[in-house]
Amino acid sequence: MSKALAEVVYTPEAAIRQPGQLLSSMFYDLLASRELTWRLFVRNLSAQYRQTVLGYVWAFLPPLATTLTFVFLNSQKIMNLAGDKSSVPYPVYVMVGMLLWQGFVDALNNPLKAINQSRSMLSKINFPREALIIAGMAEVLFNVIIRFILLAAVYVWFGFTLPSTAWLAPLGILSLLGLGLMIGLMLAPLGVLYYDIQLTITLFVSLWLFLTPVVYTPPTSWPASLLVTFNPVSPLLVTTREMLITGSLTHVSESLIISGITLILLLLGWLLYRLAIPRLIERIGS
Repeated sequence: MSKALAEVVYTPEAAIRQPGQLLSSMFYDLLASRELTWRLFVRNLSAQYRQTVLGYVWAFLPPLATTLTFVFLNSQKIMNLAGDKSSVPYPVYVMVGMLLWQGFVDALNNPLKAINQSRSMLSKINFPREALIIAGMAEVLFNVIIRFILLAAVYVWFGFTLPSTAWLAPLGILSLLGLGLMIGLMLAPLGVLYYDIQLTITLFVSLWLFLTPVVYTPPTSWPASLLVTFNPVSPLLVTTREMLITGSLTHVSESLIISGITLILLLLGWLLYRLAIPRLIERIGS
């Protein structure tokens, strides 16, 4: 027996004028998009590596290449990035930082990437638009898991053992991904309309890497310490890395505050995406 199609009524009235109905429809579509999300995830994942020779190896290469670059620069004293990390081998330290950073960047780029990849589908088919974002985030999470297999090999190579706080690391990773997704959702509407936004994101992310203690220890002296105080990524990344390598957590309160703010802004970003997507589809289809 076939399922009855949901009745959709289009009116000229702005959706925001009925916030209760808008929120109800948002959560309804979120639940209704589960099957489509899975199909989109499988499609995107297979298409991503279908025409490559190395396949899933490409999930490892970006963070691995960056890690090896900084390890080489540090070993040759070209850049003094080691700092005071006690018994933690620098390759382990920088590898963890790069994997966490890459996950954040992938989550940030996900909304705009998902919309651009599905322009033709958006303009021709009516479906829950949340499926695009969730499928993209599932792909980001899959790549994070794949990369952490590489990290496990690095741990074994250096004979490094996980601290007792490692079980908390998934919470830190999810907070980092949520922060990236929130920023991506906020920028996506403008990014679809203006290619300048995409170029700006690429440029700013490259600079942001060096303003975040990814490959160096968090500075404690002013004014360099401002990189941790006013950089929302820093406390989350530093705390998650500490969960995985030292077990001594130094920025827990800041991480909890940023995670709470991220959750609130993520809901606002979802609302903005929901309100903007019909207008974006009009522009895409025209």
